[in-house]
Amino acid sequence: MDHKQLSEIFKSEYSNLIAVLCNYYGLTDLQLAEDIVSDTFLRAMKAWSHKGIPKFPKAWLRKVAQNLLYEHHRRKKIYEEKIAPELRFGNQQTDVVEITDKIIEDSQLRMIFVLCDPELNRESQLCIALRVLCGFSIEEIARALLSHKETINKRLYRAKKAIKERHKVETNLTASQYASRLDNVLRVIYLMFNEGYYSSVNEENIRYEICWEAMRLGLFLSGQKIFPRQKIHALIALMCFHASRLDARTSGENGNLLYYEQDKGKWNKDLIQKGRKYLNRSAVGNEVSKYHLEAAIAYWHTVETQGKWDTILQLYNRLLLLEYSSSIAMNRTYALARASSIDKAIEEAHKLELKDNHHYFCLLAELYRMNETIDKEIEYLGKAIKFANKENEKELIKDKLEKAYQYHVQKTGRKLPIP
Repeated sequence: MDHKQLSEIFKSEYSNLIAVLCNYYGLTDLQLAEDIVSDTFLRAMKAWSHKGIPKFPKAWLRKVAQNLLYEHHRRKKIYEEKIAPELRFGNQQTDVVEITDKIIEDSQLRMIFVLCDPELNRESQLCIALRVLCGFSIEEIARALLSHKETINKRLYRAKKAIKERHKVETNLTASQYASRLDNVLRVIYLMFNEGYYSSVNEENIRYEICWEAMRLGLFLSGQKIFPRQKIHALIALMCFHASRLDARTSGENGNLLYYEQDKGKWNKDLIQKGRKYLNRSAVGNEVSKYHLEAAIAYWHTVETQGKWDTILQLYNRLLLLEYSSSIAMNRTYALARASSIDKAIEEAHKLELKDNHHYFCLLAELYRMNETIDKEIEYLGKAIKFANKENEKELIKDKLEKAYQYHVQKTGRKLPIP
């Protein structure tokens, strides 16, 4: 049995099935929906381990989930303790739900907006949406939100409890309710794409299926006319520009090439063109969001014109004023080096003092490489490798370390201890 294929199938269908079942139950018993999906996957593991993965695995899973849902309706104990209270406040239908692609699409849209209810804690909203709709593991959510697994578990527990205690969460949202929850929804999609673009936990750095799912949700939102779409279009543009470089990132023996190392001929021109189209659409009105600024930065990375890095630096300055984060500050420092002064960039980078971040030490190493201070490059690559979590990242840093060491020996004739 192909375990990688199995994992991908479960990952994509988890969120689909949860969204449909929760929508059916009116969201008052999220745990029951998760139990049904877990039971579905368990049955799949048992059956497929003997017979192999079926020709249409998603249809198999959906059919089993439908049957399990029907079985729950027929069990007296479950009916009395869980189903009956839900039916008094939610969907009165007792027939088997046919899980179609259309039902999944509608359920996911409604579900993600309902979970982003402003009466729920914002971080809890993000946790439960990433868990339920995107199928993220606890560890993936912790990395995406820069938190700890224990904290995420507590937030998920509190969010489920709050939903259950409220007994009913309104699913027929008004246009104003959709609009008020849009920012949180976009943030969930943004985090989802980021996890796909650079996986925080998988050895495989890029998880294409998560990137495409985030883009699908963004495009789906853009087709709705019940709320303003400028920020949606900006986010789609941002995702298109980044996705255009996915294949170029994975080419070469290292398998994870940085921007300046990539073969620009491998960039997807269709996605770049689509990104420009949505960036132009996002420019309607006076609002400038973080998605507008990040999309503009991503756009300028796709062109080669004089003064491009000056423009990128100014955009990063505006972005930092709008929403500070350490990753934006690091990227801004690299842009400063390209636009103005490497020495000034090194000075600014040291002020960040991100002591346990391997990306930070890789940035310092890169800045010193640009400055041809190779002994410092070697020093910071050595620090970076100590904090890298994934083996493929460690191998990539080792490769850079060896190249820097060899270059240092050739240039100076002196050997340095490799950290």
